[in-house]
Amino acid sequence: MMRRFLMAMGGAALLAVTAMGGFSVAAESATPLLVRPDGSYPTVPLEKDVVVVKVVQNAPVNLQKAPSIAQGLATNVERMAHWIDQACTTGKKPDFILFNEFPLTGYSAGTREEKLKFTIHIPGPETERIGELAKACDTYVIFGSYATDAAWPGHIISLNPVIGRDGKIKKVFWKTRNVLRLNNEEIPTTTLENVRDKFRAKYGIEEEFPVLQTEYGNIAVSTVQLDPFVFAAYAMRGTEIMLRTATLFWKTDVQAIAMYNNMYSAMSNITFPPESGVPASYGGGSLIVDARGKVLAEDPSNNDSVIEAEIPIAQFRKGRTIPRYPLEV
Repeated sequence: MMRRFLMAMGGAALLAVTAMGGFSVAAESATPLLVRPDGSYPTVPLEKDVVVVKVVQNAPVNLQKAPSIAQGLATNVERMAHWIDQACTTGKKPDFILFNEFPLTGYSAGTREEKLKFTIHIPGPETERIGELAKACDTYVIFGSYATDAAWPGHIISLNPVIGRDGKIKKVFWKTRNVLRLNNEEIPTTTLENVRDKFRAKYGIEEEFPVLQTEYGNIAVSTVQLDPFVFAAYAMRGTEIMLRTATLFWKTDVQAIAMYNNMYSAMSNITFPPESGVPASYGGGSLIVDARGKVLAEDPSNNDSVIEAEIPIAQFRKGRTIPRYPLEV
């Protein structure tokens, strides 16, 4: 899927990119412009020069082990409410609050059929409640979740909604693809890669790697890890702050992706309580890095916590263009 997308990014049918990174192609006027020829990218005016990103790492209740799905969801919503309150009442006022891959559902085991019930709908009552909290704090709240959608019956989708300062959902990011190197195990979720042609037909190619242009900078959200081409595509589309929700990640991956693509990045991980049976070394480690991969904030422990860092977004944006990628190679 990534090979086909990057070929499309450099192909005559899709891009109007010329004399950039050593290649030259023509484009059909009827197709969307995915990358600008001069390396610039769409933005909206910034509301402030410096923005504050906060990352929450915490342990959700696994819906599979909760007394009931309703009780588990209610508990997890209130846990998120607690951490949003913590983030909003301690330290600097946040502009973005990032949670992990599944703060509402936890990770469930089993087949696709077994896991379908341990999901949420987006939008739904949970996102409405989180929207109220985001509005009260005047902040963006970003998190991942296993979800089901009437437009995709029978599928478990890994989604990342971005809730705005007004409490409304501003964008929902699909997971691009799963890691396909898990030996005897596979992740039974549907990713964009699995339904690429249908996805394009429904939403358009520009929604494969969307960027949300906010008054605090251009952001994108991804649950992908160990896949540099995915993040190169997001960078080509104008991402300035890459918000990541992958569980069991590698710190070096976060740093390298930020450095290679000249963008700030943050990663949120869950924590694993002793009763989970998961080694503590797999939990926590959430971090925020600058565009050179330097760590700005980090909690290397497996404890529930909030970390924060400032991003000088106005200075960073000044004169910035997307990296020059060797697409011919």
